[in-house]
Amino acid sequence: MAQITYDEVNLMLRLYDMRREPRLRQARAWFVEHFHPQSPEEMMKSYPQGSEENTYIRMVISYWDMVAGIVNRGLINDELFFDSNGEIWVVWDRMRSIVPTWRAAFKNPLLFHHIEETCKRLEAWREKRAPGSTAAMRQMMAQSKSGTKTA
Repeated sequence: MAQITYDEVNLMLRLYDMRREPRLRQARAWFVEHFHPQSPEEMMKSYPQGSEENTYIRMVISYWDMVAGIVNRGLINDELFFDSNGEIWVVWDRMRSIVPTWRAAFKNPLLFHHIEETCKRLEAWREKRAPGSTAAMRQMMAQSKSGTKTA
């Protein structure tokens, strides 16, 4: 286990404090509960520009992209971050099928690269510690979306 610095812990606490801001907390709760588009077209139809939901989407994604950029630059130890920040993976899982279209539309192959790279490392870290957990989480989220209860 790598040595964790005071600065890393302090930055983690500051990021956690930001997550507690009431409007961002509301956006995060909405995103986790309601954001399930299967395509960019469905997303734009369901959550058009200017809607409250579109604002929530942008708030959540931009927050986690900023955080991932900090982690990817090594300012916070991966293991320290992964121990308590699984929500970023849920956000990536919800948006990963839409990102290629966004990248093409904006002609930016690096759009949301930070979230993607952080989540690749998070999945590898999780699978090393608990093999099969990523697939189990995806299955649980799919069941939750469809309203099916797990035993």
